[in-house]
Amino acid sequence: MAKNEKRWFFSPSSAPKPKVPELVKIEVKQVCDELVESVLKPRNIDPDTQEERFNYITDIFTKWYRNYFYFCAKYHSPGPNAIEPFFETRFARMEYVERDHFNLSYMRHTTKWFEVYPDMSLDECIEAIRDDPLFTP
Repeated sequence: MAKNEKRWFFSPSSAPKPKVPELVKIEVKQVCDELVESVLKPRNIDPDTQEERFNYITDIFTKWYRNYFYFCAKYHSPGPNAIEPFFETRFARMEYVERDHFNLSYMRHTTKWFEVYPDMSLDECIEAIRDDPLFTP
């Protein structure tokens, strides 16, 4: 067999990703916004602990980007050496796989997404984001 012979093989990473239907986008956004308003904001935003030396969360919100649904936190950076007065980070990501199936990931300290819960329903994702400390902004 020749040393430089080329071969074709299937690569699942290059398979096309499914397009998210608009109704699914609306449903997921409503359910997740309810989680943000009822659980995440009261738990993580405390106006009494706003110090001039440390960054603190001012808002938590959600947004779709392609087939990913992100949970984001907006921070205020009040220090004198701050590059910008505000910055945003993403702390949880739901990747749409198919109807009511998502892959749930969190942002590591290395700024890389790490998938911890594959193939979960929307309700299971909500429960994990609410209860698992990996998804703390």
